[in-house]
Amino acid sequence: MTMFTQELLQSFEGSVTDVATACTLPPELYTSEDFLAFERRALFEHEWCCVGVAGRIPEPGDWFTTTVSTEPVIVARHKDGSIRAFSAICRHRGMQVAEGQGSGRTFRCPYHHWSYGLDGRLLGAPAMERTAGFDKSDWGLPNLAVEEWHGFVFVNLDPDAPPLAPTLERYQPYVTNYELDNCVCPGTFTLTDLPWNWKVMFENFNDGYHANRLHQVIQDFCPSEMARFPVPWTDDSNVIFRENGYTHIDGGFNATRKALLPVFPKLTEKERWRSTFALIPPTLCFGTAPDMAFFFIVRPTSAETIDVEIGYLLHPGSMEHPMFEHLFKASDEGVQVFVAQDQDATTKVQRGLRSRYAVRGRYSWQEETHVQFNRWLVQRYRRHWPPGNTVLR
Repeated sequence: MTMFTQELLQSFEGSVTDVATACTLPPELYTSEDFLAFERRALFEHEWCCVGVAGRIPEPGDWFTTTVSTEPVIVARHKDGSIRAFSAICRHRGMQVAEGQGSGRTFRCPYHHWSYGLDGRLLGAPAMERTAGFDKSDWGLPNLAVEEWHGFVFVNLDPDAPPLAPTLERYQPYVTNYELDNCVCPGTFTLTDLPWNWKVMFENFNDGYHANRLHQVIQDFCPSEMARFPVPWTDDSNVIFRENGYTHIDGGFNATRKALLPVFPKLTEKERWRSTFALIPPTLCFGTAPDMAFFFIVRPTSAETIDVEIGYLLHPGSMEHPMFEHLFKASDEGVQVFVAQDQDATTKVQRGLRSRYAVRGRYSWQEETHVQFNRWLVQRYRRHWPPGNTVLR
């Protein structure tokens, strides 16, 4: 029996109306492995997936591996300086040719020593000279579409996907003065097997309603009632965001509630009185504060588990501060308070979504971005909805 009925599809209409009348998505969308399999096909295999920051591979020959949907992928800096992404699966017998990260001019499959270039071309295949009709040019690693946006690398499995950047223009005025392309990322860390659905993560990240409720005291400087949704969302947009005002200039997500690191020098006074929180689905959560930008790259591992890579972007001048290490440590410790509180909440939300008593709830006006996220999702669900009696595995 399939869950992909017309009744379920039609029920999504209740989640994409005005925030005053909308209800949450059905709970089973957060717990079903069948539904995640559908989302992989409908979303993760057609949308632009963030795989990391370009600064991770600064020099030609630098590379790292990642997973896009379920596909192992190599992301490499080519000798011409461009970033390439291609399948990590050897074209001979299917072994993964590289794991982790490194630097070099070629990739060599450990199994039979087929070797590939930084653009995926097959360079060498031992003892294949007697194989009829074998031409190395036909056996390179398939390339994926790649796009950089302000220092972030995005990959798309769909070769016909339209460009990403034009669909993010609504958010551009909010990040221009951060000059993100020139920012420094002092490293990332990854939390694995977190016990909630990827959409729970996205909703929590951009939930102004819980700002100084769940995060009482430490986020009182950035209260829920100062959430704003300044630019109407449109169906052609791939970014969903809100801004949240402060009760004082240069707020910071730490015990002092003030920015600890040097403030980005080109920010206007208005920009120093707020944060922004943005979703670029289906993988990137991104936010700004006066002294840093921060990001979460989300990778679903099952319907109810995810891996999350977390990092910060700082103005290069921050690194020159004589107390940088101490200030950065204190700033990060403050963020970890938020992370711990959010982890507890989202774990319990996921548990609640499995309850027989879980319902489709109603929204506060402070949750406008949730309805926008629903609209982004539902238009794609409709576009790829399986025909009747189809079971996805």
